[in-house]
Amino acid sequence: MLQEMLAGLLAAVAYGVIGVAMMALGYVLVDLATPGKLRDLIWVQRNPNAALLLVSGLIGVGIILTTAIVGSADDLIAGLIGTLAFGLLGLILMSLSFLLIDAVTPGRLGDELSSPNMHPATWVSATAHVVIAVLIAAAIW
Repeated sequence: MLQEMLAGLLAAVAYGVIGVAMMALGYVLVDLATPGKLRDLIWVQRNPNAALLLVSGLIGVGIILTTAIVGSADDLIAGLIGTLAFGLLGLILMSLSFLLIDAVTPGRLGDELSSPNMHPATWVSATAHVVIAVLIAAAIW
């Protein structure tokens, strides 16, 4: 029983490391998409657009990683590899959706994200992140 608990704790730590790394990478990608520093936009300027886009990315990553972990059965190595691969795929597709939305709409989406007034385009991009995550989760399942 103790051995099973230790194995479970080790798996939780390994998946947790991947989760933190994916969230950190997601933060960096949103930071690159927004003019200025994301930490200043959210924590100093209290910018709702930047916060919403970051939150949608974090939720999306969480949906993808949770589904990959659940779908990994009892094979830790395959589960870790799959979780990392699907997490990276999700971040890539979320970034591409941001670029696509930016390309087909007037103005610059990054500029709208740094605006202090809530912009509907932020909701569109945030929703795209969550939809992509759910689609990837369905593909995993």
